[in-house]
Amino acid sequence: IDALDKALEQYRIDMGHLPSASQGLEALNVAPQGETGWSGPYLKKAVPLDPWGNAYVYAVPGTHGNDFDLFSFGKDGREGGKGEDADIGNW
Repeated sequence: IDALDKALEQYRIDMGHLPSASQGLEALNVAPQGETGWSGPYLKKAVPLDPWGNAYVYAVPGTHGNDFDLFSFGKDGREGGKGEDADIGNW
């Protein structure tokens, strides 16, 4: 999550804004159509899956006091939970 967070911040520095929700994390590796100033790729490899093989969730604007939320639903792949099933994010 930290590496993706840093890549998103670098994207914001270059572009002047974060990727839209529809552009998603893919904008870190592929220049969004119609955008200028993209200096990526911002990741060395494809956007990784979380440790349990699920896609990370990217939401902009964020709802946890951040400009964006980046999180995993944990081992169970569902919102909430405790222990390994707990959500983990950038908040």
